[in-house]
Amino acid sequence: MGPYWDDRYADGDTHLSWYQEHARTSVELMDAVGRTPDTSVLDVGGGASTLVDDLLAGGQRDVTVLDVSAPALAIASRRLGAPAEVTWMVADLLAWEPPRCWDLWHDRAVLHFLVDAQDRDTYVRLLRRALRPGGAFVIGTFAADGPTHCSGLPVQRYAAEDLAELLGDVTVVERRREVHHTPGGAAQPFTWLAGALR
Repeated sequence: MGPYWDDRYADGDTHLSWYQEHARTSVELMDAVGRTPDTSVLDVGGGASTLVDDLLAGGQRDVTVLDVSAPALAIASRRLGAPAEVTWMVADLLAWEPPRCWDLWHDRAVLHFLVDAQDRDTYVRLLRRALRPGGAFVIGTFAADGPTHCSGLPVQRYAAEDLAELLGDVTVVERRREVHHTPGGAAQPFTWLAGALR
């Protein structure tokens, strides 16, 4: 899938349908699960997102941004000046081997692209392998009444209880609904789930 997403960033434009000037919901939910500047954060599918900017502005000292698209990560790296606090990883999440454990897993809009049940099972296994025992997660997907497709691809939509059931043995800290307004003016309902592994 790398070339597919590389093409989305080919002209350097970051104002794509998922663009946010600030990742407020992500940051608020990270705070809800106990994030501090010392929390190690893994942002899966982070691409050119501004979440890393917001985390660094808040004093985060250990952020890893993983994405299948090298051009997307290069955009973010150039924007930030390649800070020492950030590790950039180019990898296909489903084929990835976590090299370490993190305190917090963040995913905004990766999971909903996994329409195959086996891929979703792989995602959950990776989340559990990449997090330390009791580690936290913040996951945002299209809501049950959200779009059926994104960037020309089908998606799996979720209610909060669907996400909790998929993740299995977790403690849910907060469920949230957010309506994301794309740069083009479309409204996209999201479901968010924040919690911790048991």
